[in-house]
Amino acid sequence: MLAAELRLRLVERRRAEASSGAEPTELESSVSALVDEAAAVLSGARRKHVVDLILRDTVGLGPLEELLADDQVEEVMVNGHRTVYVERRGAIERSEVRFESEQALRDAIERILAPVGRRVDELSPMVDARLADGSRVNVVIPPLAVDGPALSVRRFTAARPEPDELVAGGTLTPELSELLAEAVRARRSILVCGGTGSGKTTLLNALSTWIDPAERVVTIEDAAELRLRQPHVVRLESRPASIEGRGEVAIRDLLRNALRMRPDRIVIGEVRGVEALDLLTALNTGHDGALSTVHANSPEDALRRLETLTLMAGIGLPHEAVREQIARGVDLVVHLVRDGDGARLVTEVGEVVRTAAGVGVRERWRRG
Repeated sequence: MLAAELRLRLVERRRAEASSGAEPTELESSVSALVDEAAAVLSGARRKHVVDLILRDTVGLGPLEELLADDQVEEVMVNGHRTVYVERRGAIERSEVRFESEQALRDAIERILAPVGRRVDELSPMVDARLADGSRVNVVIPPLAVDGPALSVRRFTAARPEPDELVAGGTLTPELSELLAEAVRARRSILVCGGTGSGKTTLLNALSTWIDPAERVVTIEDAAELRLRQPHVVRLESRPASIEGRGEVAIRDLLRNALRMRPDRIVIGEVRGVEALDLLTALNTGHDGALSTVHANSPEDALRRLETLTLMAGIGLPHEAVREQIARGVDLVVHLVRDGDGARLVTEVGEVVRTAAGVGVRERWRRG
């Protein structure tokens, strides 16, 4: 209660300074002076804690600061100002953290979005953005979010696990690691599939370590999450439309342009729309060795989804032609799952083959 009361007094004092035309005092100094005046009986450590709380709620992310300071937190999920969940080591748990009010949550959302030039309001009640550290932020506010603003912050560390680390963690087996390394070096096109949070991007990044350092690699993503170690990498990131509905640059646009950039290898963070048609076109016109991900429940479903996304382009391609392009362009499908303990595991690798129906998957490896 003390921090909340002092925060209001701070706002009043800063407004008075602004209206008087006086040079504004440095914020931390203002807060320290205010706390010293109002809480002189507290110990120095306690006053410092109150100062930190006021600064956190004034210019920081409020209660989320303590969660994001924990390196083990992979994702923060805010379901209204009273309910906050976190994901640690793949397991979701409820946090004791909460916001004082819906307005406090909205203020934190504004402070998150302001540095990246995005905004959310009643006219544009949804926003997806990438922060400077690579974290992905998604916000939905009322009236679309019935129980108050919904905020999720998905964190991505600068370092990505190497294949050996994935073997040590159980995601890959030594045998599977060798199989995938050989496939990447042989320029076989690989599609990684699985559900949300199953580790698709992490595995994609690990696969890229086996790309020849002499190759020119172009990466295309909605949010720049990949951290490739090759020396010759061009990173492209899509851009959503502005509030006025202008300026959008879609994955499909980037993929088309990437083909003009003389790539040796194309890595697409995720295929989720009509860019699937352009990907298949590239794979069938000499751009082999591509790596990408798609949401699907199995290798077979991944091919069906790729087919559906391609047909959504609406250019009238017959199903048989699309399946033929998939059979010729995609070589392997790697399936990931997240088990009940939060561990990410590759459970199956399928080789794409032609069948009587056009295209299918032959089991190449399965977790025993």
